[in-house]
Amino acid sequence: MIYPESFEHKIGFTAVRDAVAAMCVSPLGAALCREMVFSSRYQQVMPALRATAEMLSLVQSDAAIPLHNVRDITPQLRQLSVEGAFLTAAELAQVRKVLCGMGEVYDYFSSRNQTGDDGSVESSCPALWEVVKDMCTFKSHIRLIDSVLDTYGNIKDSASPLLAEIRSQLSSMSGRVNSAMRRVISRAIQEGVLEADVSATVRDGRLVVPVLPMNKRRINGIVHDESASGKTVFIEPAEVVEVNNRIRELQMEERREIIRILTVTAASLRPDVSEMLDSCDVLGKIDFIHAKASYARTVGGTLPVVSRQPEMEWFHACHPVLLETLRRQSKDIVPLDIRLTAEDRILIISGPNAGGKSVCLKTVGIVQYMLQCGMLPPVYENSRMGFFTDIFVDIGDDQSLEDDLSTYSSHLKNMRLFLQRGGKASLMLIDEFGGGTEPQIGGALAQAILKQLNALKMWGVITTHYQNLKHYAEDTDGLVNGSMLYDRHLMQPLFKLSIGNPGSSFALEIARKTGLPAEILSDAESIVGSDYINMDKYLLDIARDKRYWENKRLSIKQKEKKLESTLQRYETDAEELRSKRREILAEARTEAKKIIDGSNAAIERTIREIRTSQADKARTIEARKRLHDEKNNLLSADGSVNESLKKAPKPRKAKITSPKTETEQSPLSVGDIVKLDGEGVPGKIVDIQGHNATVTFGMIKTTVKVDRLRRTMAKIDSGASKAASFISASTSNELRSRQLEFNRDIDVRGMRVDEAVQAITYFIDDAVQFNAGRVRILHGTGTGALRQSIRQYLDTVSGVRDYRDEHVQFGGAGITVVDLE
Repeated sequence: MIYPESFEHKIGFTAVRDAVAAMCVSPLGAALCREMVFSSRYQQVMPALRATAEMLSLVQSDAAIPLHNVRDITPQLRQLSVEGAFLTAAELAQVRKVLCGMGEVYDYFSSRNQTGDDGSVESSCPALWEVVKDMCTFKSHIRLIDSVLDTYGNIKDSASPLLAEIRSQLSSMSGRVNSAMRRVISRAIQEGVLEADVSATVRDGRLVVPVLPMNKRRINGIVHDESASGKTVFIEPAEVVEVNNRIRELQMEERREIIRILTVTAASLRPDVSEMLDSCDVLGKIDFIHAKASYARTVGGTLPVVSRQPEMEWFHACHPVLLETLRRQSKDIVPLDIRLTAEDRILIISGPNAGGKSVCLKTVGIVQYMLQCGMLPPVYENSRMGFFTDIFVDIGDDQSLEDDLSTYSSHLKNMRLFLQRGGKASLMLIDEFGGGTEPQIGGALAQAILKQLNALKMWGVITTHYQNLKHYAEDTDGLVNGSMLYDRHLMQPLFKLSIGNPGSSFALEIARKTGLPAEILSDAESIVGSDYINMDKYLLDIARDKRYWENKRLSIKQKEKKLESTLQRYETDAEELRSKRREILAEARTEAKKIIDGSNAAIERTIREIRTSQADKARTIEARKRLHDEKNNLLSADGSVNESLKKAPKPRKAKITSPKTETEQSPLSVGDIVKLDGEGVPGKIVDIQGHNATVTFGMIKTTVKVDRLRRTMAKIDSGASKAASFISASTSNELRSRQLEFNRDIDVRGMRVDEAVQAITYFIDDAVQFNAGRVRILHGTGTGALRQSIRQYLDTVSGVRDYRDEHVQFGGAGITVVDLE
């Protein structure tokens, strides 16, 4: 049930209906738009919603849907159904055009079907195909009409042999009459009866000559007419009378034959008129669905998650009429986020005047009404909406002179109906609850009525200024307070709904802003009492503190993100250092092996030559010389010593032979500061297992042989030790595992905005940590709201260098490609 009868006007749906009707391309679709009604039947509304959502996807993909031939031919078809009736050539051409449009629409949607191995048909647009599948294409009827009409809608000469013969005779007769008329005019000009520039004209379907009245008796013929001024007489010469008579006879024969052809054609079409009417209804439905999808594209309508039971969890809900109005003024609308549950079913909204309470109320009404009329509501697709059996509205002034109702009486009448008809699946929208009478008793009555409405388990949104209703909502199950936010510093409303706390009316602040004298404000404060003033201040402080802590939480989150990013960068640098160290050691070992292998080969070759020559002095000298040359070649190809070999540390013979100190002779233990043999970076022993020791060098933890470690007096840098102290082996192993399993693509389609942003936050953090360079975010196209929110978040991330749409071949605007620094 919808109450009252002016419901659509009160919530602004009348403008929505008119806008959708204007987007229909035919009267068929516009008629369905006017017939669109509210329904509480889930099975009836959901197919309409799914069909509109599928059409919206086609519209957003700029697919060319063939609706150019959609017309209303219902009157012509009803005329055609009468036995013996026929359509004119122009009407028949219109019927042909619509029949072609039926075939085009059917072929368009059937081309999106695929037949499975078991013979079943699967469509990419199942809901739309369910609407179109029973439509007939009438190809044989189109061929029949084409055999009668040409491309310009005229009857063809070949429509019948008799018509062809008649038109051939007409052409011959026209040639004869034209020749005779030229002879008459030429002779009359020579005789001076006619002017030299005179030509034949037509009167009453007959060819005549314009003659001056003084010369009318000089031309033998029939006078058919004269000009309005009487200065010209139109005469049909006697030479062409018989020919004109024959032409008139042929024209009547032609008309009779055309009527016969059209009658025969109509008789051939008549048996299928009922199927044509049914297919016209389908065309009207497609036109109507297309108009709803076009309107949804305009206002950002989507298909939310829909439940059979009452449910309300909306994100970014907008009043479509207000959205269009502000858009024309180049202004942005403030969207509404609202959540009601079975535990908190009734929202009590308070706040300043002109703060958006009534707009919030109407937004709830029109969004829910659009859904249950089969239209896509302007909310984010991750919103959750349910079905209500009734929607009751008490907005505005319904006082009546005829019924002797005052403003307050009309409100009470509405409340009585709400109590009589309301139930668990009823939604009520009440503006300025309890207003219109003496405040004290009005507030008491409002609280008593609210108690009964809550006992009926009704759902609803109520706006009020009464303090007692705010207190009652705070202490009563099923009710929840809400407020429209107000900027105290700028003294202007923010039009944002905040659920959880009541709001202040800001009456004194607004009065002060308007410039009322201070003594009036002071008197008002003393009259109302300190309790009310303090309560108002408490509400203001709560709203201010809430905004402060929200900003504080955002700041902490940003700092934590920066700290995590820094930590991840340090760990990445440490891993790179370990990797480079391993590469350098591997290259050094390879080079050393080559040098040792080369030197051993040269030595063995020299020894073999000396033995072969039996220590011949000359041969020995020559062999030693070659060995010396081999040594020089190993040092440097150009005879100079290699720089890296020059810088090699000299053998520490003195240290090996020198006696060790008492500290060096004692065995190593956990906590000792040591250096790796041949290295200069000090480290700290954290564990010893047999002959192996675990040592931390800065942020790097490694296991080495104990005999390769030397105790040192050098100190470890405090920053490095601190950084190393909070990185464990398990953390490093987990990071390596995550890096191996990291996927450069993330899919957030179907998520709510807050869920998607949180998932992308962790995803971008991992990508920065693992030096991904470039990642992709799959968010889909939809209304673009999810894409916009994601990109607004990316603008705040310091590690993001750039982002853009994916190439159209790989997803286009449905995927955002992110380049990282």
